[in-house]
Amino acid sequence: ENVPQKTSPFSTHSYDVFIPPDILNLSSFTKLMKKLQEIHPEASRDKIVDALLKVRRNNEGILSGLSINTIVERTSVIL
Repeated sequence: ENVPQKTSPFSTHSYDVFIPPDILNLSSFTKLMKKLQEIHPEASRDKIVDALLKVRRNNEGILSGLSINTIVERTSVIL
């Protein structure tokens, strides 16, 4: 039976990168993306999300507990 898959607002590639909502809620994600896009206008959305995923991997697989400024700083180093 074909059931359409739900898409995530965090999905950026055809292979569907998914950041669970409990890791980073939508409003925080939106603020983070806006801030990173302002700082790095040359970076695509996909590049920013990839960098965020690296920051998460480097922080034991979680972003919660880090301030938005800390996440922005660490992501900017990667970008």
